[in-house]
Amino acid sequence: MDAVKNAPKVKKDSKDKIKVEFEGQLSAWERFKLKVFSMYFLKNVVVRICTYILLVGVSYIIIYPFISKLASSIMCREDFVDVTVMLISKNPTLDTYRAIITDNRYFEALLNTAILSGSCAIIQMFITCLIGYGFAKFKFRGNGLLFLFVIVTMVIPHSTLHLAMYMRFRYFDILGIFNFLGGGVFEAIEILPFTEIDLTNGYAPFLILSVTGLAFKNGLYIFLFRQFFRGVPDELEESAYIDGAGTFRTFVQIILPLSVSMLVTVFMFAFSWQWTDKYYTNVFFTSPLKAPYTLRDLALKKPSSLDTDYAGGNLYTAAINNTAGIMIIAPLVFIYCFAQKSLVQGIERSGITG
Repeated sequence: MDAVKNAPKVKKDSKDKIKVEFEGQLSAWERFKLKVFSMYFLKNVVVRICTYILLVGVSYIIIYPFISKLASSIMCREDFVDVTVMLISKNPTLDTYRAIITDNRYFEALLNTAILSGSCAIIQMFITCLIGYGFAKFKFRGNGLLFLFVIVTMVIPHSTLHLAMYMRFRYFDILGIFNFLGGGVFEAIEILPFTEIDLTNGYAPFLILSVTGLAFKNGLYIFLFRQFFRGVPDELEESAYIDGAGTFRTFVQIILPLSVSMLVTVFMFAFSWQWTDKYYTNVFFTSPLKAPYTLRDLALKKPSSLDTDYAGGNLYTAAINNTAGIMIIAPLVFIYCFAQKSLVQGIERSGITG
């Protein structure tokens, strides 16, 4: 045992030199057999083949629906009654896209939806950032209880609040002030001609919910910011306070620049969910004549210039709806291509991936 311990150790360079000298004495075919027919090499080959098969299969399952929708969007009406046509059209055309753009006023719906989604996303991003910063950095009585209420907003199904939310904004009356002034004290002299305000069929309900931090998924955004700010060192704020900066100035000049990736992440989430939202738009947009024309209406309206009254009309109608869906989500895909890096960084730094 002592002899083994006291034996000189072979360094890595010496091992490589011995290996090269040994392989140099073998022929090319013998070196090839040693490399290819070893169990280590065969194991790696089998693992890689199985991995590629799994990736190709999963990719096919995920991508195939999009490929089929894209393929059907450029088919003409004759292709839907031709049994020989599967994915590749015999007479590809862009008539469906043209009809949706002209007949369904695509760009008007796109602009209205972009204004609504962008304004709500920006407001929610800053409001939830401020709330999350308060939960993470300020210790006050009831902090845990208030944060529990935030979590509850993520748990309660929104469908249970459908009627209550509609009635609140259909007969909008802040703390009963209008009812008190119009229907109570001044009812006899009729000073106020109204007792409530109808805020439905407009952007006001979305903006009010965003400003108050009660909009769709805002509980999740507050949670993300809280987790993110808990990882920010307190020394940064303390040094700012020593230099004479106040709380708000510290938040604007120190905290916000550190939170760019998280801000982009929350903005992307808020923008995407508002863009594809159907629940709130169905609650607050009740009159087609008064409501702004959005992409939701684009998907519900069939282009007048496309005739679907024939044998394959059902398939053609489904293809038109799929094309409208592609045109609705196309801006989101475009935005995601540029914000993908910040989105991944924000999720990683929020601490929810570990």
